[in-house]
Amino acid sequence: MNKQIDFLGKRRFAAIFSGLLLIASIVSLASQGLKLGIDFTGGTLVEIGYKHSVDLKNMRASLETAGFDDATVQHFGSTQEILIRLKPREGLSSAQLSTEVAAAASKAMAETGDIRRVEFVGPQVGEELTEDGGLALLYSMFGILIYVAWRFEYKFALGSVAALVHDVLITLGFFSILQLEFDLTVLAAVLAVIGYSLNDTIVVYDRIRENFIMLRTGTAEDIMNASLNQTLSRTIMTSFTTLLVLIALALLGGEIIHNFAIALTVGVVIGTYSSIFVASPLVLALGVSKEDLMQPEIEGDDIDAMP
Repeated sequence: MNKQIDFLGKRRFAAIFSGLLLIASIVSLASQGLKLGIDFTGGTLVEIGYKHSVDLKNMRASLETAGFDDATVQHFGSTQEILIRLKPREGLSSAQLSTEVAAAASKAMAETGDIRRVEFVGPQVGEELTEDGGLALLYSMFGILIYVAWRFEYKFALGSVAALVHDVLITLGFFSILQLEFDLTVLAAVLAVIGYSLNDTIVVYDRIRENFIMLRTGTAEDIMNASLNQTLSRTIMTSFTTLLVLIALALLGGEIIHNFAIALTVGVVIGTYSSIFVASPLVLALGVSKEDLMQPEIEGDDIDAMP
């Protein structure tokens, strides 16, 4: 058996590393939470177009001077168009709010902008989106638990779901610690991370199952180490090519998809790590053996097979 890297021999160090990341994420989520966007908190979105390129730094300074300290400003489509997000304000309708914002923005540009769109998201809608987003995560985890238990064995199901919870918590913790805005695009990225991480884990589990059945010698740890080494090149190439695209999106895709790309980048890195150092060690700790993956023999099969 050609064992190149002793991944499972390093599982204790990986457990300590994962534990520290999880503790930091949970503490941050419990203490300061996520910086929710207006998709969840409610607020007003104003899109304004200009004839010249917009300097975001000057635009933010002008809005702060006008009393809009909580405004989020970003380019939208081109450098001549901006998207301004504002939290709800009592006593002001969305029309009044957009007029005041446009006036403050015009001072920064020394020209009158064209208001392309004004959208208002009520607090109740934001609460519903928050609840629906949380339920989407829970339902996806439950569905994955059933699927993996049906395809493999319940020990593999527990290992895969634990790895997914690990990936989601660390990704959310990253956004909480750095206080990056969490909106619907980031939630979509988190759900995509679940799919990516599960795909990586299933590939490893498939090879482990094959080797448990085919290899007649070696301990469970030896067989799982061999399986991880056999799938390593595929895992690295898949993650590397995915990260190239995500880094390009984060750097060049504009602020609209910046946090989406950041969430996926963090999720891909953590998902690749967890498929090797979290999912497989957990299955080993649960005591998986060759007998768990063998198909049960049905009485009378040997008689039917006789000529």
